[in-house]
Amino acid sequence: MDLFLQLFFNGLTNGSYYALLGVGFGLIFATTKIVHFAYGPIFACAAYAAWWAASLGVPLPLAGVFAVAVAAVLGVASFLVIYRPIQVRGAPGLVALIASLGLFILLENLLGIVFGAGNKVIENVNYDVFFLGPVFFTSIHLWQIASLAILGGALFLFLRYTRFGKAIVAMTDNREMAEIIGIDTTRMAIAVFAIGSALSAVPAVLILLKDGATTHMGFQAVFMAFVTVVVGGIGSIRGAVVGGFALGLVQSLGLWKIPTEWQSSIAFVVLFLILVARPQGLFGASRL
Repeated sequence: MDLFLQLFFNGLTNGSYYALLGVGFGLIFATTKIVHFAYGPIFACAAYAAWWAASLGVPLPLAGVFAVAVAAVLGVASFLVIYRPIQVRGAPGLVALIASLGLFILLENLLGIVFGAGNKVIENVNYDVFFLGPVFFTSIHLWQIASLAILGGALFLFLRYTRFGKAIVAMTDNREMAEIIGIDTTRMAIAVFAIGSALSAVPAVLILLKDGATTHMGFQAVFMAFVTVVVGGIGSIRGAVVGGFALGLVQSLGLWKIPTEWQSSIAFVVLFLILVARPQGLFGASRL
């Protein structure tokens, strides 16, 4: 039972991490219909930005803010430089998908060229350690859960109660109708790329503090975000949260009976089962 409780809590913390990644990735896809696989290396760039700032003596909170800004700028730049020209020319969605994969490879290799292939860690990171009965966790685990609650809640309120957020939801429901009623869809797309990319920077900084940063960390991030969105239902923020927790719990509890080296395969199994049993995801293609 002690092992089960520890694995269950680990699943909640990992699920919070996956859910926040899924929310950012899903917001971009639901609004623009662009499969933004470069979301992964932008996540990695945010982690490296935080590490670089901290190595220069910048306090960690400010280094985190810098990472968020870097991710937002890279997200907007990827839309304006890569995806927007493709849309203007009326190219099919497959072209944008291929472009996103090319951007993924480019950014990942640039990170390796600039920073090297070694693991980057922030030295002398102080965090609290807690025990709740048999369950062990740290303040970083708590921040993973809290960041989802705070940012996910803020995004929900923004989309539901602000004029700008309602315009984003309208664009998600029907882009053509949104343009007819006067919504600047290009401006909305820029906004969601900034918001979605900025959201990815928060789990990136937490993973930096927990495990360090590597040039290849973006692949797992975007893959887990993609699986989370598909499991929860494309276009559903609530689905992304539920999908993230479902994936985290299944992965973690699977270690109860499955060797650790097979943990990554669990995500593929979950994705395959959902695609076969319920292709529309747990919540379907619902509103943001």
